[in-house]
Amino acid sequence: MVRTVLRGVIGLIGVLGLLLALQLWLNPALPAAKLGLAPIGPLGLASIRADLGGFFAGSSLLALIAVIRSEAKYLTAPVLFIGLALAGRVLTVAMSGLTPDMVQPIVVEAVLVVVLALGRSRI
Repeated sequence: MVRTVLRGVIGLIGVLGLLLALQLWLNPALPAAKLGLAPIGPLGLASIRADLGGFFAGSSLLALIAVIRSEAKYLTAPVLFIGLALAGRVLTVAMSGLTPDMVQPIVVEAVLVVVLALGRSRI
């Protein structure tokens, strides 16, 4: 039962991450603005599409592959990538202080790391 629920949650994470990647590829300025980013010219748009879109698409595809194949090894990279993103946020808090708008992404990434790490050990 727990394994099934965990697989379902990881599958949902994968689908939602792919939807975010599609948003970043199709209309990068809007989701980027929600993350506090603004593209400057074509290079900025390309960077948002490549860096953020690629991050979310890659992590999400690997999460979906892990669920579909029932192979936890595919969750290693998403746990690592999201964990490193979380580390970058914690570093920012340590160096610049915490602002209210930073709390939600920190909580989301922390939850994702925990869920994906659990999946890494149990699916």
